[in-house]
Amino acid sequence: MENPEDLTVALQILIALTVLTLAPSILILMTSFTRVVVSMSFIRNAIATNQMPPNQVIVGLSLFLTFFIMAPVFADAYTQGIAPYLAGELDLEVALNLTLEPIREFMFKHTREKDLAIFLEARGEPHPETKEDVSIFALVPAFVISELKTAFQIGFMIFIPFLVIDMIVASILMAMGMMMLPPVMISLPFKILLFVLVDGWNLVVRSLLVSFN
Repeated sequence: MENPEDLTVALQILIALTVLTLAPSILILMTSFTRVVVSMSFIRNAIATNQMPPNQVIVGLSLFLTFFIMAPVFADAYTQGIAPYLAGELDLEVALNLTLEPIREFMFKHTREKDLAIFLEARGEPHPETKEDVSIFALVPAFVISELKTAFQIGFMIFIPFLVIDMIVASILMAMGMMMLPPVMISLPFKILLFVLVDGWNLVVRSLLVSFN
């Protein structure tokens, strides 16, 4: 390409295709999606309803909750970086850094220092003086394992009441000598009833939204 403008357009198309290719990973690993989808999966496992709700419903609900939670962050990213770049006010490198800044702030807010230190030490990097000194390659995995820990903590709290029901049903069946009857067949309706009576989906979604404030 002899025309520099054609080269610039080609580079922009290549960058756009690269971003689109990485978009699923960015959505999963740099947003609230991990915590939400893992917590939702714990609900199904705790109730022991096998594939109800189906995976499509769990993932779909998690995606829309992620968009709801991340909406202010995405709005700031668009306002600070994408919009000025499209208007020709910023070059690509500056626009990319400004676009990532709100997302980095979100990840820093929900990343434990202990998790971040693991990856900084593994890379042999000195202790950063500011957040800007932390590489995105260390921040993203630290954020993911922090989110996984939080999701497992939520999952543990979800499991407790259903575990109590399973233990009570199993004890009653053993006392009655009904050893061959699977406890899950008896406890499942009671677990579903409990979840409905306490409006479980509302409580779990409310807890997830509050956890990101």
